[in-house]
Amino acid sequence: MIGLTPQMIDYSTLCKTIEEKLCELGHLVPDQFPVTQREVVRGGKEVGIYFCLHGPRSVKLTAICDYLKNTIIFYGSDGMRRESMMIPRLQQVAQAA
Repeated sequence: MIGLTPQMIDYSTLCKTIEEKLCELGHLVPDQFPVTQREVVRGGKEVGIYFCLHGPRSVKLTAICDYLKNTIIFYGSDGMRRESMMIPRLQQVAQAA
């Protein structure tokens, strides 16, 4: 399976999409809570990004962007997997415009 590289991804669209979906899952208002990000590294190569939305009362909602599988997996505040979706690519964004 051929995965994505960070250069093939529209990073700003990715971040906005993930924040909006995490807020939807947690019934929160977008742009009101901080979102942290960490690179996921395996064998010295960047293979994804870990996102964490820090909500009120220590609520944390997370998402993993997996470049190798071309998916984003969303987790609820209880740590259970809730949804997954395909990663938006640069070509998809350019065609939509």
